[in-house]
Amino acid sequence: MAEILAHSFHAVEPGAAVKKYLHDTPLPPSKRVFALGLGKASCAMTQALAEEITLADALVITKHASPLTVQPVTVIEGNHPIPGRDSHYAGTAAIKFLSQLTKDDLLICLISGGGSALMIAPRIPLEDLQSITSALLACGARIDEINTLRRHLDKLKGGGVASMANGAQIYSLLLSDVAGDALEAIASGPTAPDPTTLADAISILEKYRLKEIIPASILPALTETPKPDNPIFRRVHNSIIASNAIALHAARARAEILGYQTQIIESNLEGEAHVRGRNVALLLKELLGELKRPFCLLAGGETTVTIRGNGKGGRNQELALAAVDILAGLKDVMLVSIATDGEDGPTDAAGAFVTGETAQRAESLGMFAAAHLLNNDAYPYFAEIDHLIKTGPSGTNVNDLVICLAF
Repeated sequence: MAEILAHSFHAVEPGAAVKKYLHDTPLPPSKRVFALGLGKASCAMTQALAEEITLADALVITKHASPLTVQPVTVIEGNHPIPGRDSHYAGTAAIKFLSQLTKDDLLICLISGGGSALMIAPRIPLEDLQSITSALLACGARIDEINTLRRHLDKLKGGGVASMANGAQIYSLLLSDVAGDALEAIASGPTAPDPTTLADAISILEKYRLKEIIPASILPALTETPKPDNPIFRRVHNSIIASNAIALHAARARAEILGYQTQIIESNLEGEAHVRGRNVALLLKELLGELKRPFCLLAGGETTVTIRGNGKGGRNQELALAAVDILAGLKDVMLVSIATDGEDGPTDAAGAFVTGETAQRAESLGMFAAAHLLNNDAYPYFAEIDHLIKTGPSGTNVNDLVICLAF
């Protein structure tokens, strides 16, 4: 399993992806080149860019800063997953940074997951933005739905960066952390046109019954965003340079080299984590009677958790927890669910793993998966039996991976 995961992560290493793009794609001539890095992988992406191109200036907005040899550069750590004062400061700095551009310049944007929260220029008070973000996360809204609201409430999202670039040519290199790789959803699309409307944003509030409980400032502040036919996008080039699909296929290739029959069972994994975890485990159990061992099942995407309890965990841990009772007693099987950025929810774990012995081991300590699942309390369950996966921040971010082995 470790070798499969390592190969998958290596395939979406941000710096290597940036350099490959630059070697394959000639950039247009320009007076000056600027870099705006946004997201969890922006330090590695900006460093790689600076090793290939001379930069007039660079601004990097990230969650965990790492040392850079880029000069000149400003690095700001924003707040995630709930935007805060540092995120607001980052947004102000980004607007000032963009103001120096001219139509003769080239702006290279290096965008990765987490950017929606790390940089904000909200049309509502910060406290109200925090309130609606928390409500959307708690009710199980999908990330694309959350980002739809964000785009209509923020000056820098939904093409906002493109609109503030003073006509400069823009090349955006993106690591996709959203299902389907929709450009407008990655970091809420700062350089992408927004196909959603105000009506779409309001329908999301209605879907989750939030319209009557959100702060009063939100509905009046919802603003239409630039659409694909807007002239500001004529000089914008958006390119996805790493994605969950690339990670999935790299994992599949390594598993096959190791002798596993492989099958990608889902490349757009969405929905409630506990439902999807149960379904994946049931499929693994079913295929034990149909496929010859060893075999490997792979899935990628991003699930959600509707918070009903007061426990601790993340979507990957919850997905794994839902598989515990189904896999109980099965010989030589393993299910791993892991966040590629190394951070699963508000925890220090990237995810968790389950084997056929997990349930028995936990129950011997008085812990039952079903009870912990009801309380959204996966972290303590897996911590007690040493089944958490802790990698620390990985430097990349392309959604989650679920890998099942029968060996």
